[in-house]
Amino acid sequence: MIKKTIDLHDVDRAAVFGVGDRNLKILERKLSVELSARGSKLTVAGLDYNVIKLEAVVKDIILAIKHKGHISENDVETLVDMEVYGDQQSGKIGSNTAIVFKKNGVIKPKTPVQERYFKSTQENDIVFAIGPAGTGKTYLAVAIAVAAWRNNLVERLILTRPAVETGESLGFLPGDLKEKIQPYLAPLNDALFEMLTPEKHQKMYEQGIIEILPLAYMRGRTLNNAFVILDEAQNTTSTQMKMFLTRLGVNSKAIITGDTTQIDIPKKTKSGLVEAEKILKNINGIDFIYFSENDVVRHRLVKEIISAYNQTYEQRD
Repeated sequence: MIKKTIDLHDVDRAAVFGVGDRNLKILERKLSVELSARGSKLTVAGLDYNVIKLEAVVKDIILAIKHKGHISENDVETLVDMEVYGDQQSGKIGSNTAIVFKKNGVIKPKTPVQERYFKSTQENDIVFAIGPAGTGKTYLAVAIAVAAWRNNLVERLILTRPAVETGESLGFLPGDLKEKIQPYLAPLNDALFEMLTPEKHQKMYEQGIIEILPLAYMRGRTLNNAFVILDEAQNTTSTQMKMFLTRLGVNSKAIITGDTTQIDIPKKTKSGLVEAEKILKNINGIDFIYFSENDVVRHRLVKEIISAYNQTYEQRD
């Protein structure tokens, strides 16, 4: 039996404790510990193992509250289950599964392929995620990167994509270059806005912790201590893909996402993503994860639309 004190001076203790101290009661019941509070101090008594788990859960609770201002009792239950049961309980989130709090809940893998995708990013420094729209490739990549930054595994988040037109030319869009490229980078920003408060996002952007830029701006750089995401990689050329992959420096990871059925570069130009599939498959530390319409997590019609197009293409072939 040991006793430890946790300092809650930098967080709303009422949010940690819950209405009527319900969150504390959940922690006591599920972790078999005794909790007592005085001022900003929370004291826990129990077996070594349980106290260690309690400290980890309280840390996650504090992170959640700092991000979205509150935490539900269901969130507390989930965090305890993750910490204690891991993958041993059917239907529970694994203890090594990505978890990022946003305004309306927790981001986690929703399909077996998404689960493999996340685990692969923990085991490999470069992961290619290939599949149709709506399968969560980009969204989950951003969540994984944010989680890595929050856990102090990297110092910077760098998100990039090729500025390839799909109908409207950059030259005809209004504004300066920065304003012109914003539409191409919007999907990456949209994902970040769900996981970070506007104030936090702006501060990180100003401090250089977050960089969102066109792929062409990556040339000549060496990216150390960074989590790098290349989105829409099917629209890279062979030269661009090689340039991007050789930017990685010390303690950096990269996720490359793309859909080889939606290539918008000229037909005579070889896709860097398609070429990378052939060249890099047998390199240790690089993994390829493939999604299908079964992994679509958008509107139900998206899955049917993708399936219909696939059937049509197969009949043409």
